[in-house]
Amino acid sequence: GPGPGPPVPAAPGRAQVFTTVVDTFLEKLAAAGSYQRFANCYRCFYKLQPEMTRSIYDQFISQLQSSIKEEIQEVKDEGNLDVLFNSLDKIVEEAKNREEPAWRPSGIPEEDVRSAMVPYLLKHRSYLRKVLKEKEEENRKVAESVLAGRDRIAELQQLIEARKHAWQ
Repeated sequence: GPGPGPPVPAAPGRAQVFTTVVDTFLEKLAAAGSYQRFANCYRCFYKLQPEMTRSIYDQFISQLQSSIKEEIQEVKDEGNLDVLFNSLDKIVEEAKNREEPAWRPSGIPEEDVRSAMVPYLLKHRSYLRKVLKEKEEENRKVAESVLAGRDRIAELQQLIEARKHAWQ
């Protein structure tokens, strides 16, 4: 029978998607700033020097795209975007295996705080109750030990009194 089909290519990462979006934006920008529009804006110059107008337009578009790419690269570098995009890709990949849905804000800050804090506070209360029980048990044992010590002291005092009377 036929074997498994060709491997499904992985979805492009966010960094790649960002680069594609920027490239598409630059293409659309160049299309929006078409040569025809440029020539219409500088009609008089175009009529006198059509080749020169074309050359200026080509240089203008080329410089515009280059400077936009440089600016975007600076933003990517300053914001450490490639690392952040990769980190986000990893988080999304790891989240795919989760059973329960991720937390989302309700839009009501008080409820969101409560929903985040209540489980933590309940867990903390349970921890504090456990510690309290341990301390109470510890105190009970210490109290028993103190009472036993007092009883022993009382016995010893009686023994001392008895021996003292025996010597007299």
